[in-house]
Amino acid sequence: SFNNAKVAVLGASGGIGQPLSLLLKNSPLVGELSLFDIAHTPGVAADLSHIETRAHVTGYMGPDQLNAALKGCDVVVIPAGVPRKPGMTRDDLFNTNATIVATLADAVARNCPEAMICIIANPVNSTIPITSEVMKKYGVYNPNRVFGVTTLDIVRANAFVAELKGLDPARVNVPVIGGHAGKTIIPLISQATPKVEFPADQLSALTARIQDAGTEVVKAKAGAGSATLSMAYAGARFTFSVLDAMNGKEGVVECAYVRSEETECKYFSTPLLLGKHGIEKNLGLGKLSAFEENLVADAIGELKGSIKKGEDFVANMK
Repeated sequence: SFNNAKVAVLGASGGIGQPLSLLLKNSPLVGELSLFDIAHTPGVAADLSHIETRAHVTGYMGPDQLNAALKGCDVVVIPAGVPRKPGMTRDDLFNTNATIVATLADAVARNCPEAMICIIANPVNSTIPITSEVMKKYGVYNPNRVFGVTTLDIVRANAFVAELKGLDPARVNVPVIGGHAGKTIIPLISQATPKVEFPADQLSALTARIQDAGTEVVKAKAGAGSATLSMAYAGARFTFSVLDAMNGKEGVVECAYVRSEETECKYFSTPLLLGKHGIEKNLGLGKLSAFEENLVADAIGELKGSIKKGEDFVANMK
């Protein structure tokens, strides 16, 4: 049973990694927490190990300890990489983070190829194709187990809609499809529960705010990083959903950026029914409003480019 799951966090000392590891340590679903980073992991692990919950925490530091960190893991969450600074797009992170993700995916392929892989490292639109291509090189690629974590887009959409309508955010659910950058982020307000309606100008502004919410935080932090706390919350929420589904809980649905046949893009985020072996069923785009159909059409070109960029990176790797 995965009630005692072994979960690895790769990039556990960073701005997202530390609060994410704290949230995972707090969960009864986690039996073993394996923390890896290139610096500071022994301290983070020692600190978390004093918390009175049952997850057993081990810290691993540096490339020579990466294999050990991954042995026997059921779920691997990857927030590693560098964050955005003001004026940067997620794509500006490509050169640094592509190499980091490829290196970590290579280690996952060798040490725990059956694990569920949850990628937070940006640009997600490219790092998921990178992870997939690396897994393919080892002949261990399973498209049902590789997820780009877009949950923060859903969390933000829920919070912003609840705020505008005076609803309890815990009761709001707004599916967000497409990708995880700028105009590839497509909130489906028409499919929100409970049902909500906005005049056209407000809908347009709300959509733009959801798409640019990451930049809103980058600006507010004024050079001190990007969204870390809300991202840790969203990453934990997604990881708990994956673990719940692995444990046999039924009806677990989360959006994530995955290998997909739903559009002409090879990878696309839609609501997914999760199961014991990862994706049980892709629930697709559902019925879109005309406004949302236009958003999808606008996103396809950028998404295809980001996907190709990731695939080409692995093809050209030494």
